[in-house]
Amino acid sequence: MPCHELELLSPARNADIGIEAVNHGADAVYIGGPDFGARHNAGNSVADIARLVAHAHRFHSRIFVTLNTILRDDELEPARRLVWQLHDAGVDALIVQDMGLLELDLPPIQLHASTQTDIRTPEKARFLQDAGFSQMVLARELTLPQIRAIADQVQDATLEFFVHGALCVAYSGQCYISHAHTGRSANRGDCSQACRLPYTVSDSLGRIVAHEQHVLSLKDNNQSANLAALVDAGIRSFKIEGRYKDLGYVKNLTAHYRLLLDAVLEQRPELARASAGRCRYTFTPDPDRNFNRGSTDYFVNGRQDDIGAFDSPKHAGLPLGWVTKVAPDHVELQLDEGVGELNNNDALTYYDLQKELVGLPIDTARCVDAGKRLWQIVPKEAVASYKDLRRDTRLSRNRDMAWDRLLEKKSAERRIGLWLRLSDTPDGLALTATDEAGVEVTVARPTAKDAPKDAARAEATLREQLGKLGATIYALEDLSLRTARPWFVPASTLNALRRAAIDALDAARLAAHERPARAQPVEPPAPYPEDGLSYLANVYNQKARDFYARHGVKVIEAAYESHEALGEVSLMITKHCVRYSLSLCPKQAKGVTGVQGTVKAEPLTLVNGSEKLTLRFDCKPCEMHVVGRMKKSVLNQSRREEQQRLAQGVPMQFYRTRPNATRA
Repeated sequence: MPCHELELLSPARNADIGIEAVNHGADAVYIGGPDFGARHNAGNSVADIARLVAHAHRFHSRIFVTLNTILRDDELEPARRLVWQLHDAGVDALIVQDMGLLELDLPPIQLHASTQTDIRTPEKARFLQDAGFSQMVLARELTLPQIRAIADQVQDATLEFFVHGALCVAYSGQCYISHAHTGRSANRGDCSQACRLPYTVSDSLGRIVAHEQHVLSLKDNNQSANLAALVDAGIRSFKIEGRYKDLGYVKNLTAHYRLLLDAVLEQRPELARASAGRCRYTFTPDPDRNFNRGSTDYFVNGRQDDIGAFDSPKHAGLPLGWVTKVAPDHVELQLDEGVGELNNNDALTYYDLQKELVGLPIDTARCVDAGKRLWQIVPKEAVASYKDLRRDTRLSRNRDMAWDRLLEKKSAERRIGLWLRLSDTPDGLALTATDEAGVEVTVARPTAKDAPKDAARAEATLREQLGKLGATIYALEDLSLRTARPWFVPASTLNALRRAAIDALDAARLAAHERPARAQPVEPPAPYPEDGLSYLANVYNQKARDFYARHGVKVIEAAYESHEALGEVSLMITKHCVRYSLSLCPKQAKGVTGVQGTVKAEPLTLVNGSEKLTLRFDCKPCEMHVVGRMKKSVLNQSRREEQQRLAQGVPMQFYRTRPNATRA
């Protein structure tokens, strides 16, 4: 993608959602293939991806397929075959984590570095560019100055950044809690989301400093206010998180950021959109209406005090009103100013006295007094079953059926600007069609041209028939009549001429779409910024090991999933700091008396049921390590799986530095 273009990159759980992402303004869509896509339940067939590609390329939007899990040795060949199938289907780029793929015989398809490659430094970013990556998504934790520093070192690759959606609390690719506790590897696309659980936090003396709080759960990312600053810092691809999300989420968020980026582009004539067409919407985008845990811009503008969703990892919704009466079979409430009507099957929420979020789904709702905004609702369950529901309880709404129904319908049109020019030929007429990108075709048809009895009416007929573009992807910007006079021509002839011109333009546009070229790695191979790699590098196959060795790395440990790191290790590394969020940071406590000045902040312990983790703090880079060990049950399950596969003649092969490591 040229460095002057801005790309809106939207997620798609399936091809139909991807098509709507394009219709709502996405310049590119990322989607999982049938395997290896880092989302356990978000796979798609190659045929469906080809269908999405065909639609996207009509607008010169691009399709990226995620192939971003770490791979066992026995998975490399199936992955290689899949890459060729995706290339043949017209896919524009692959998003990858495993460097072993770069050692395979791949087609000339562009490679993008996944968020799982954990790009935090200019040195790492420059290395990936020199190794052959054309685009890379930077770590969500970076500040604007850190992004600028990377942009200064990376001139030949596009920098991508997450601007919206759920936040992984760990540096991406640096979380192993799920695998250690359940055997489900986040780097293999099957995270159990231990970060969303409630934990009791205690200090080294056993004193409780937080009880049953979701201290590893973050609010959702929202960079709506920072787009211009991110452009200035060097970001050119703006990514929305959410390959598990539903259709309404993708429609709403794509439209929201499309409008914001278009506003930036209007102020920056030196920049351009990365695809064609303008969108019109039947709704007003509002990111707060989708599932969210509250919003934060995370570290873009430096460390913030309130980035956690500690009370609940669920979606509380938008403020609605308050309870005025609790009756045995219904609840009466008063809506806040500006809140729309309630609907049957809306869902409400409130916090009980223990600050736990309680859902209150509505069965039926009716207005009692419109002037006073008073409503009566009958919940799905008996009123008495709702804990701590009482007069003056504040309510929110996290499902608005009217909004959901609006987005279930057709909610956008994307049209490409079109200029038509009708001119005479010796034996008939020619229609020239030019799109907003300058793609131009001319179609000529022999036809009788009769002098009109009414010139004004004949011209109106020409304009009316040639301008009928309703079923196409084009919007008429101008129709120029370059004929000797406004001939009388049968409507059927004009319609046929118009359809032929549009078909020819469609074909020319598809032919003009160029898939981005694969970047060639520099030679000799660029040296990796470090001499040694620990399990944190996620090397899970021999080809990945060969890649790093070829780039000068001397010591290469096996991935955590190889089960060699059996003692206590960092199961998560994160920029989020629990002691900072709990006001226990020594910098915060300086000069402060009371709890902040007396509670020892390190080490802290997290407990959820039988699971126990230790928090250690590395203050120089201002990072937190969540430390623990792999459960024996995970090791035992791994041994059983290996034995079963061996018995079936299908060995489970993955890179290890020590033979039979899981049997240690």
